[in-house]
Amino acid sequence: MATDALGLYVHIPFCVRKCNYCDFCSFGLSQVDWRERYIDKLCEEILSYREKRIKLDSIFFGGGTPSLLTSAEFEKICSSIKESLVVSGDVEFTVEANPKTLSREKLLVFKASGVNRLSIGLQSTHENELKILGRIHNFEDFLESYQLARECGIENINVDLMYGIPEQTMESFGITLDRILDLSPQHISLYGLILEEGTPFYEMRDRLSLPGEDSECDMYYLATDRLSKRGYTHYEISNYSQPGKECRHNLKYWRSEEYIGVGLAAYSYYDGKRFSNGYDINVYLQNHCTNYHREYSDSDEAFEYVMLRLRLAEGFSLSDYRSRFGTDFLEGRGDLINSFVKAGYMCIKDDKISLTERGFYVSNSILTELI
Repeated sequence: MATDALGLYVHIPFCVRKCNYCDFCSFGLSQVDWRERYIDKLCEEILSYREKRIKLDSIFFGGGTPSLLTSAEFEKICSSIKESLVVSGDVEFTVEANPKTLSREKLLVFKASGVNRLSIGLQSTHENELKILGRIHNFEDFLESYQLARECGIENINVDLMYGIPEQTMESFGITLDRILDLSPQHISLYGLILEEGTPFYEMRDRLSLPGEDSECDMYYLATDRLSKRGYTHYEISNYSQPGKECRHNLKYWRSEEYIGVGLAAYSYYDGKRFSNGYDINVYLQNHCTNYHREYSDSDEAFEYVMLRLRLAEGFSLSDYRSRFGTDFLEGRGDLINSFVKAGYMCIKDDKISLTERGFYVSNSILTELI
């Protein structure tokens, strides 16, 4: 689906060290001796789009830890973007950050380069919980970085939080929520811990002091209740925002709009095609344009459309589904969907179908049955 303006994702794949739960494509600095070469290749890849004159209305630096970039590195990448792509005057420009890696000087460089949205990875306000997660910061580091960002003119801030983490209790999670809500960030992302294969947590899974399933469920509903009462809209399974502060860039993914991804492991959906750069850093450094195309069948496209759209509170239009895929979504699923509606997990209103608040929490099970 073509749009007038695309999103650009820029992957920065290094961190001070990897967290115990992280399975993202990233490397601790002790593993990285290719940083300068990576920045050069990244800029080269961005410049490869120069002739296309693509217009952007969102830019998102993710990782890894993009706030680890030096000011010179960040400005070099931004220069390549501005040379190669047409940046909209109202662009949403997000940078992900670890609280320990921000400074006034760096934030001022971000601001001068057009950054107007910061996404700070906090996860918890409690020292013991942060330590077992493997985070390099504490709550005081976060508070200092948050205040600095405000002082430097960053008016749109997201805070990442986690629930269901080791040593967390309902009381400690409630304290974390209240401390962050008192700061009134424009956006809060809330993720339940998943023990991913290949991570230290997965190897330690039998020894971790995790909240039980019932407690984790209670934490989820505690968060949705408190955030709702403070004026936040639960617009996507893991995301809450103040009115008008939804993440424009991520909405492109969920709405199946086009975007470009540059850097190691970055995915793109551009000109009707899906492709990625792969996960091999050596291959990327030798030739960034690896372009591993993903061939999608009609059923693959339909699956992804439903899976992504039902992550959103707005759901999707049944008539749009029919026009895209030539079939009626309700056909053959009517009884199942009706059972979900009666159980309070789904809602059908006029032409729209969506998950409810209850349905969000069990969305994986619902999608498994639906598709």
